[in-house]
Amino acid sequence: MSHFHGAALRAALHGISGILVTPFDADDTLAPSRLNVVVDRAIDAGVHVLVANGNTSEFYGLQAHEAEQMVHVAAECIGGRAPLLAGVGRSVHEACALARASRKAGADALMVHQPPDPFVAPRGVVAYLRQIADAADGLPLVLYLRNEAIGLAAIEELCRIPQIVGVKWASPTPLVLAEAMRRTADLGLAWVGGLAEVWAPPLYAVGARGFTSGLINVRPERSVAIYQALEAADYRQAMRLIEEMLPFEELRAQENNGTNVTVVKTALQMMGNDCGAARAPSAWPLSDSQQRQLHALMSGWNLLR
Repeated sequence: MSHFHGAALRAALHGISGILVTPFDADDTLAPSRLNVVVDRAIDAGVHVLVANGNTSEFYGLQAHEAEQMVHVAAECIGGRAPLLAGVGRSVHEACALARASRKAGADALMVHQPPDPFVAPRGVVAYLRQIADAADGLPLVLYLRNEAIGLAAIEELCRIPQIVGVKWASPTPLVLAEAMRRTADLGLAWVGGLAEVWAPPLYAVGARGFTSGLINVRPERSVAIYQALEAADYRQAMRLIEEMLPFEELRAQENNGTNVTVVKTALQMMGNDCGAARAPSAWPLSDSQQRQLHALMSGWNLLR
């Protein structure tokens, strides 16, 4: 069963949501024990929430049974030390099945991926969320919005589903975010920057709190330092800290964002914390020049094994 409820969960969501990698072995099968080091490092650094089956977890590259296993693995690694947010998505029946499995595994809340389906009706998304909320059987839900194409009316309707406790806003549109927050101000939701450290300052400026992070797999104390600067409204310090990790995020954004997980997993290999390859259609391996840039960066951070 989940350990974090209500105000405690909402407060944690206002912190850093660390998106965990999914570790594979050399045969491309799940290697659960490899996640322990990553989780311990993140929790020791003070990361507030850990996320299984997010995008940095290669959610769309996992089979249903693998996604289910990873919630159990993450719950076991975390051992109640921090809230576990479990991603669910894909077809509505898969999402509902994974919601039930995540609840059973002890997830504290579910993060619902925005359907990447080519045919998404705004009212269809509302129906999709309601079915998942029913399957979740009382577990709180966090919306993960990668774009606001469904429109603000539908977003507001989603926010008013009773189980919704927060929104991860992963669109570089602070003014639209501000309007969505205005329309739902009566709900006391956690509005979280969903575009990692780089976009956290402008999203903070309109009222979001906390941010998602893939960097936490590699260098969680840097994410925590950025979070602390933002919480102190010291934007100059936050920008200075972000500037130093910007090359890491710029490498992750190459090839249509297709090196996002590749860079994280390659960095983990360089640290002697091998979590395997990234699955196609992610890029693997890095190109020689990308590899050299990452090696130089990791060397400068004193993270090479």
